[in-house]
Amino acid sequence: MNFNLSQIPERHQKPRTAGITMVMDKGLSIEEAKNFLSVSYPHVDIIKLGFGTSYVTPNLREKLEVYRSYDIPIYFGGTLFEAFLVRNQFDDYIQVCKDFGISYMEVSDGSITIPHAEKCGYIEKLTKHGTVLSEVGSKDAAHIIPPYKWIEQMSAELAAGATYVIAEAREAGNVGIYRGSGEVREGLVQEILTQIPEERIIWEAPQKAQQLYFIELIGCNVNLGNIAPSEMIALEAMRVGLRGDTFSMFLDKKQPA
Repeated sequence: MNFNLSQIPERHQKPRTAGITMVMDKGLSIEEAKNFLSVSYPHVDIIKLGFGTSYVTPNLREKLEVYRSYDIPIYFGGTLFEAFLVRNQFDDYIQVCKDFGISYMEVSDGSITIPHAEKCGYIEKLTKHGTVLSEVGSKDAAHIIPPYKWIEQMSAELAAGATYVIAEAREAGNVGIYRGSGEVREGLVQEILTQIPEERIIWEAPQKAQQLYFIELIGCNVNLGNIAPSEMIALEAMRVGLRGDTFSMFLDKKQPA
């Protein structure tokens, strides 16, 4: 850090397995990616090329090389996996990942229906090719999944080989673990945490209030995802108590005599 401050919570150091921040790139140019990483790279753990943007991104290989030059893992959004799957092109998806040097893969079923045992089978197959992140939850706001089902699915997907399970929220943060207003479904989150280890969950939290909720609930080393590139530095400041929202969270409450 740039100077010494006492009473700063200890963040796990990179490469870390908990306290990770997953950034969602929805279409940065190569120069924008370079600028973003020039200031944010120490705090970024994984970069997701959101939904199916990798299919339409010009100069994709060059852009991936920018991210690789900072030794940051990249993966294609789960919607792309679903797009291949619904077209019966699962083997093609594996080949595309190999061709582009992608060793992180997301398995999701937010846009299509996949029998859960079949989904776990895809996770198991993809673990032979790299690190798997599996997403639980629907992108359909009308499809409410009860807490016990979230827990069952997360447990099964971790058992199938997923390194992390991602709690669905979309890029807007208004479905899945959130209500349409963006408010956290607190009962759901807390019930999930009774059964699933916090360090194995990435909570999609694109909105500041959502990020604050999870920092207050779990601490500065909570796993957060779908963070906008422009919000990276602000989030890291909030994680360590250097933003108004968390300013007092990590301070010694004892007042000097």
